[in-house]
Amino acid sequence: MRYLRSRRALGRPRPTAWATPRTMLVAGAIITGALATLAALSGASASPQREPLRLPGIVVEGEHMLPGLVVSKPAAPARRTPFMRAHDGEAIPVEITAYCLSGTTRRGRWVRAGIVAADPRVFPLSRYVELFDGDHYLGRFLVDDTGLLIKGQHIDVWVPTCREARLFGRVQGTAVLVPRKKHRR
Repeated sequence: MRYLRSRRALGRPRPTAWATPRTMLVAGAIITGALATLAALSGASASPQREPLRLPGIVVEGEHMLPGLVVSKPAAPARRTPFMRAHDGEAIPVEITAYCLSGTTRRGRWVRAGIVAADPRVFPLSRYVELFDGDHYLGRFLVDDTGLLIKGQHIDVWVPTCREARLFGRVQGTAVLVPRKKHRR
């Protein structure tokens, strides 16, 4: 009975010494590295070389001088990542979609026209955003909801019917976080 359940009886070959999980992982890493190198070499010849950014140096003077120290500062802030917090008045490229669910929002209010769902890491709740589709102004909306699939620079506009949501589709637009008014005390 045991002989019938052995590998030879079932027709399965024994693994060879080179087919261990560790050697397969190393072989996969070598192949992946080779493909990445090949892609980089083929892509490097197709894209033009950019000139390095040259910034004027800033000389720092003080009591304790270090010989030959030049500190340069970047001309612009680092490239925007998809999950960076929006600042007041900053135009952020977003993907705009529509949803038609009924019920309450993340903040416990009933959904209604003028409500959008957004990632709270990018657009804080209870703040207004102005949406643009190119040069077309879509309106001012209250960020009052979140969604399971709303991640990063993605805004979901509430519409009353699911037909309208399907017709809206996906739009590449711009969102601007509206600054809060200063309250006088």
